[in-house]
Amino acid sequence: MTDWIGRTVTSDTGWHHLETLVDVGNRMAGSAGERAAAEATRDALAEHARDARMEEFAIQGWERGTSHLVAGGDERACIALPRSPSTSASGDLVDLGHGLPADFAGRDLSGAVVLVDSTVPDHAERVVHRREKYYRAVEAGAAAFVFANHYPGGLAPTGSVGTADAPVGDIPALGVSKEVGARLARRFAGETVTVDVEATLGEATSRNVHAEVGPDTDEELLVTAHVDAHDISEGAMDNGAGTAMVVELARALAGRADELDTRVHFVVFGAEEVGLVGSAHDAANRDLDRVRAVLNLDGVAAARTLECTTHGFDALGRVAREVAERFSHPITVDPELGPHSDHWNYVQRGVPGYMVASDTGDGGRGWGHTAADTLDKLEVRTFREQAVLLTALAVALADEGFTVAHAAPADIAAACEDQDLAAGMRVTGDWPY
Repeated sequence: MTDWIGRTVTSDTGWHHLETLVDVGNRMAGSAGERAAAEATRDALAEHARDARMEEFAIQGWERGTSHLVAGGDERACIALPRSPSTSASGDLVDLGHGLPADFAGRDLSGAVVLVDSTVPDHAERVVHRREKYYRAVEAGAAAFVFANHYPGGLAPTGSVGTADAPVGDIPALGVSKEVGARLARRFAGETVTVDVEATLGEATSRNVHAEVGPDTDEELLVTAHVDAHDISEGAMDNGAGTAMVVELARALAGRADELDTRVHFVVFGAEEVGLVGSAHDAANRDLDRVRAVLNLDGVAAARTLECTTHGFDALGRVAREVAERFSHPITVDPELGPHSDHWNYVQRGVPGYMVASDTGDGGRGWGHTAADTLDKLEVRTFREQAVLLTALAVALADEGFTVAHAAPADIAAACEDQDLAAGMRVTGDWPY
């Protein structure tokens, strides 16, 4: 039967929920907006799935105040990076370009204000995450950290610092636009600059949202996304679209429940943007032996081609390619590891998992993590097309004929070493082995 395809390509369910999320306003982890978005998601899931509920957990709260960057006696436009400590520092500005490990090697940066940009050049052997650049600066003795966008347009980037064990960072951290970063590097390298961050720190509460469709089996397929977003934007792409897609999949799969051989458990996480906290809470409290696979959506609908990162689980790659062939619609399959979204708290323990995003042809974030992450960048046509593909993928994963073996955590650790990820994960405090 193909009636479900027609219903999906004409459905407004997910898109309307995306509009609801972006209209909430600030969805920063622990905020009233994050709670409102979680409640709206619970209610939307309850229309199609059973046992829709919220589960609360404690987090380190961080609320933005004012921030300042003074160079040459003048204020420069900036924003604080979430979980930066609320403090000030002054020091000589040191421009380290891309902030690759080689750029830090052997450098004594004691007392310096380190400037790096957000890009990873083509010649780099691997992705170097913002937090790795930050903690390499901390290790080298820097007094402050300035993170410059590599996309033009006057957009300062955000993104959290901190670790699971020490959720507030060690030194103040700011984001600046490409244009401000270029001027700082050209005009003020070697001169004293001052960084000041004001933020409110304290205990806060976040929550995960749960619901289920399909048979009540012991084994389950997790379909996940995160509902929180950075406070400087609507968070449409990152990750309103992912949460809205979960709601759309709940509608579509509820209509195909008799085709599901395995329970589908939807989990919409809180507090992803401040260290994958919601998924860490869920993974630590779930019997992972009963999880067949994780289908995590983070950045869908930003471009028409889906990108499925499969973390070395060949069976996941095969079924994604089969869906692509069935619908004559390209899906990019990346077999490498990707440790920077909510799937990782399961994959690192050996659970087969996808990270599903959009293949934009650009390794960077684009509008993501800036004030330009707004609904107007997305198209309902793309959202609906991908809802069809992801519904088909979820049904295939829930079929009794589909099998995928869990990996030994030691094998995931070895793959991290082989793909040169382990060194960076140790720097950021994310190495779990």
